[in-house]
Amino acid sequence: MVHPPDHPEQSGREPTGRTRSDHERTDRGAGGRVLIAGVGNVFCADDGFGVAVIHRLAHDPLPAPVDLRDYGIRGRHLAAQHLDGYGLVVLVDALHRDGPPGTLYVVEAADDAAGAGPYPRPDGVLALVPAIHRQVARVVVVGCEPGDIGTGIGLSPAVENAVGPAAKLVLDIVTRAHRSWSG
Repeated sequence: MVHPPDHPEQSGREPTGRTRSDHERTDRGAGGRVLIAGVGNVFCADDGFGVAVIHRLAHDPLPAPVDLRDYGIRGRHLAAQHLDGYGLVVLVDALHRDGPPGTLYVVEAADDAAGAGPYPRPDGVLALVPAIHRQVARVVVVGCEPGDIGTGIGLSPAVENAVGPAAKLVLDIVTRAHRSWSG
């Protein structure tokens, strides 16, 4: 099930996707649980990429225990949330890196979350990573180069075409993490 960060009656959104009951979520220690969080504004064209990927993943089989959450424009709430018990947080968002629109990026928290490397001081989703990394052992950002972040609903063709591959990339990251935790 795709969960908004708050209860539906507080967020104004109804959850979509499939339901996974609490008894299916077994906490296998810090390494066992995964949060996949989509961030972005669906009213700003390609900025809605993270939300689109989360909604695509809601229809795919996921390894348990995985929580899908659509944070939308409330990404900063994620950094303030209590995240103990998660061994991995995967953030999905539009990520400007000067590549062609639709280019996918994977950024590990240790790679450049603090602004190291060739990229300028992080903003957007990368600005959230240090606060999240203080609580979670591993934070990965799956980003897509936007083509258009102006006002408008719907993704540009290049970014829309990247949604499926990004969902597969997220599933691969989660599957590899689960394999490493199980031995």
